[in-house]
Amino acid sequence: MENPKQGRTVPVVIGALAGLALWLVDLPALQAALTERMQFLLGSLVVVFFGLLLALTGPLRTVRAIAAALPLAAGVALMLLMASMRHETVAAFHFSDLAFVAAFVLAVLPLPFVIAAAGPGWRDYGAVFGEGWLLVMRGCLAWILAGLVWGVIWIADALMGLVGLGVMKQMLAQGGPLPGMVTGAALGLGVALAVEHEDLLSPEPVLRALRWLVLPLLAVMLAFFLALPVQGLSGLPAGLSAAVILLGLSAAAVLLATLTVGTDEEEASGMGRWLVLGGQGLAAILPLPVALAAWSVWLRVAQHGWTPGRVFVAGLVLLAAGHAALYLLALLQGGLRGAAAWRGGLRRANMVMAGAAMAAAALWLSPLLNAEAISARSQVLRFEAGEVAAADLDLAALERWGLPGRAALARLEVLAQDAGQADLAARLEARQGERAGSADPQTAAQEAEAMLAQLRAILPVQPAGATAGRDRLLAGIGAQELQAWVDACRTPLPGQAERPGCVMLLADFLPDLPGEEALVLLRGPEGFMRYEGLALQGGAVQRRSVAAMTGMLADREAGAALIASLQEGVPGLQPAPVNMLDMAGGILLLP
Repeated sequence: MENPKQGRTVPVVIGALAGLALWLVDLPALQAALTERMQFLLGSLVVVFFGLLLALTGPLRTVRAIAAALPLAAGVALMLLMASMRHETVAAFHFSDLAFVAAFVLAVLPLPFVIAAAGPGWRDYGAVFGEGWLLVMRGCLAWILAGLVWGVIWIADALMGLVGLGVMKQMLAQGGPLPGMVTGAALGLGVALAVEHEDLLSPEPVLRALRWLVLPLLAVMLAFFLALPVQGLSGLPAGLSAAVILLGLSAAAVLLATLTVGTDEEEASGMGRWLVLGGQGLAAILPLPVALAAWSVWLRVAQHGWTPGRVFVAGLVLLAAGHAALYLLALLQGGLRGAAAWRGGLRRANMVMAGAAMAAAALWLSPLLNAEAISARSQVLRFEAGEVAAADLDLAALERWGLPGRAALARLEVLAQDAGQADLAARLEARQGERAGSADPQTAAQEAEAMLAQLRAILPVQPAGATAGRDRLLAGIGAQELQAWVDACRTPLPGQAERPGCVMLLADFLPDLPGEEALVLLRGPEGFMRYEGLALQGGAVQRRSVAAMTGMLADREAGAALIASLQEGVPGLQPAPVNMLDMAGGILLLP
């Protein structure tokens, strides 16, 4: 670690720039210029880059931190983009929690190695371990300080609000960059303070406390495996996965065995004999919970097939098996060549498995391991083999599994047309009703996206090429209301079957607001007109009332004629001939 002691200015400025960058990425003008995938790529790059830069700025000089953070962030963002291709939309991909877990691991796990490379070297176990601890502590302190800063701001604003001077609600409503910049600056200050006082962040007190758990954990594991032949795994609490519990037990054994060897031989020499024996006992017994976890996953897959969650747990089992095998090898080396060989072997095993975890995270995000495709194919094959009845098919899960899930559903729909597949056809039809009443957030998002796609395809927009502004404003319409808009557009104008009963007109109706506003005309199936005004303010879509300067808004036949006229072209805009009294929100007389 270089530990340049750059002071507090650089991290604070970087944090403030991070908040500004996140605000800029969310600007409507930028979103209109980019596709959904490019928006996601840019947003991911900004989040990961500034997060890594803040983490590295303390221990590394700024230029070196940027040089390390930028390629790593670009790689993670590109991997996320590739993973998002498994879904029809980025919005649907946002529900893929495991992909973001993998991205977090891929972004964060290399950091201790990057920092150690600037000092003793990335192969120095003690340096990597120490930097990993300090990264965790800096992150915790930074977020605590950010929370305290906002707590003080809210209290101060509430106090000023008592005398009519509160501004926080107005500031947040405007949607400017200030809130994000304040948060980023507070995070940067937290990082700077943590770097200044690294001598107070020693892990030794925590590690000493954890070492007291080595022998109790070994005793619990021995008791568990002695009782297993008699009791079996049937006593696990309902709803809990045996594999997850066993993997948690394995992770605890790995952690505590690691603590018994220290970060170097000097530290290891101070370990008590019973502590060392306890660590070796944990290493020796580690293959048992890992093997049981693998068996549990195999049973679950044999009974119910693959799901992305089971693929993920299977990957964790493989990583745990790698730990167990390397720990056993280190134990054998210690028996043949002495305790120093055991300790060195375990430290090398941890370094190797850290690299394996990074590789596994990258593999999860890459096209080489598509958990959704594996799972969807598994479920369809089980149905075709007669291992699962049509009534037991988890169609909702297939819908959540992106494009592979859609392909699986399409395959099931083809099968449903065969003779003797009446149960499958009924199950697919019943699912349509379930989707309509579902409260599942992912299902709701998919339904909204599907209706948006339908509306974009049939809603005439003027000017004809203003699709970016149309999409930006339509994104603020709720799913239930979208259905009414789709119904209106699908109802043709009377006597004009080729003309849909809707139109959107984009123009600068409100010069004081950024971008263009939209006037939407909808003619319902019963013939009545509906007028909607949409505007962007503070980055959010807001409604605006629509009124006629003189008389009433056109309705029924006149409204249908107006829609047809607007579908032909955009009339010119003229300033409204009104003045208002500049007080009490603006008082005016309508003509």
